[in-house]
Amino acid sequence: MGSVVLVSDQSSVGFSGFFRFDKLAHFCVYGLMASLVLRALPQRMGDLWNGVIAVLVVSLFGLTDEYHQSFTPGRSVEFADWVADTLGAITAVWFYLKWTWYRTLMEWGPLRRKKNLSRAPASIDGEA
Repeated sequence: MGSVVLVSDQSSVGFSGFFRFDKLAHFCVYGLMASLVLRALPQRMGDLWNGVIAVLVVSLFGLTDEYHQSFTPGRSVEFADWVADTLGAITAVWFYLKWTWYRTLMEWGPLRRKKNLSRAPASIDGEA
């Protein structure tokens, strides 16, 4: 989210002649953002509620980002950008909740430790 705000502060991002690329960039960046928000939410509320919350948070952030751009010289507010943001969030959340391969891709980490559930926790004095 910080990167998006930083880019929004720039007077020109360089997408001016590439309407389709601009909307595709919004779709993908906000989709990734929604996936990350969804992963950060506690699992106790359930997938459906977490998905709704992730989409709402990212969509609201997109709306505030468009508003923020209205104060930046050389930038404009586009309703279509916010629509692309929201559709990207909805699509990514749907993929995350329904498609195992996308969830696996988003949770893959080369440096992440695997949990060893076969070992019981050791007691304070070192005995198992």
